[in-house]
Amino acid sequence: MKPDLFQAPDYYLLDDLLSEEHKLVRDATRAWVKRDVTPIIEEYAQRAEFPKQLIKGLAEIGGFGPYIPEEYGGAGLDQISYGLIMQEIERGDSGIRSTSSVQSSLVMYPIWKYGNEEQRNKYLPKLATGEFIGCFGLTEPDFGSNPSGMITNFKDMGDHYLLNGAKMWISNAPFADIAVVWAKNEEGRIHGLIVERGMEGFSTPETHNKWSLRASSTGELIFDNVKVPKENLLPNKSGLGAPLGCLDSARYGIAWGAIGAAMDCYDTALRYSQQRIQFDKPIGATQLQQKKLAEMITEITKAQLLTWRLGVLRNEGRATTAQISMAKRNNVDMALTIARDARQMLGGMGITGEYSIMRHMMNLESVVTYEGTHDIHLLITGMDVTGFPAFK
Repeated sequence: MKPDLFQAPDYYLLDDLLSEEHKLVRDATRAWVKRDVTPIIEEYAQRAEFPKQLIKGLAEIGGFGPYIPEEYGGAGLDQISYGLIMQEIERGDSGIRSTSSVQSSLVMYPIWKYGNEEQRNKYLPKLATGEFIGCFGLTEPDFGSNPSGMITNFKDMGDHYLLNGAKMWISNAPFADIAVVWAKNEEGRIHGLIVERGMEGFSTPETHNKWSLRASSTGELIFDNVKVPKENLLPNKSGLGAPLGCLDSARYGIAWGAIGAAMDCYDTALRYSQQRIQFDKPIGATQLQQKKLAEMITEITKAQLLTWRLGVLRNEGRATTAQISMAKRNNVDMALTIARDARQMLGGMGITGEYSIMRHMMNLESVVTYEGTHDIHLLITGMDVTGFPAFK
């Protein structure tokens, strides 16, 4: 087992922009990742298995609903703290960050924002401690980038709702205790419902043979005449804007998380370039390798500035959906480019589990697609600056 020698790059001294609380939160998460995640993650990724023993630690570092108010079991932290937690977790592995991100932004967030007091008190404290794990059901087999076309639906049966349909590519689904599911009522209006494991007709088959997010558990949600109690409907927001509001929070976390993956690839490549001798000198002494490293640290620094400013805007309630889309798209693309360049710097060693780079690269191929594809986020920015929706 190799020691975790990671040293975070801070080329523009951005720590000066962080509060002491921010740094404490980040450093605690970083220490947990070094101790509990990196020593085991390659083995679990090779086995395509989610390390469930990490759930307790994720809860202890505030990885579940860090910005949820303390009265509901959250840590009551600000948006920059949330971003830093996501950055450090994804430095360990994108799949582990996905578990944290889904629980926080796609399950706890809608219950907090769109639910009532009874729902908040029933679910949020148990989700915050990891006693409950949740998942988020929006994407369907035929509707990904166009979620408004969903066919999952529910009917009012008097004393309950009857839910039918299917969702796919759902992180946490195979072992989730609850699912926040988005479905159309008889008038075609989209609503959120809390579906609990054990409800008759509700099943969560696991998705196998993934080459990406192998240490994350992915599955489907199948609803076959599931009777959902009426008190499980989220009452305070409906329409497509409700799930998209959750995705804003999740995409914001991804923008930070991708930096963590990029930082790990950069740090690995930098250290390797200083130690690997070819033609009687370290490869880091050559112009081509210095070009790669210089471009990596430049792009990481730009992404750090982008997300820090976005975090300030989120704290002030001024960040727009389009601004979040820009950060998600830019930072994931940046991380993928860095992962590919870092892999080349390591040569053949770069494809082995001896180093983290190939795992990050494969993971990022999912991150660049989920919660809005690279191209869709491009069109969101295009629509925002021109006023014309090109995807309609």
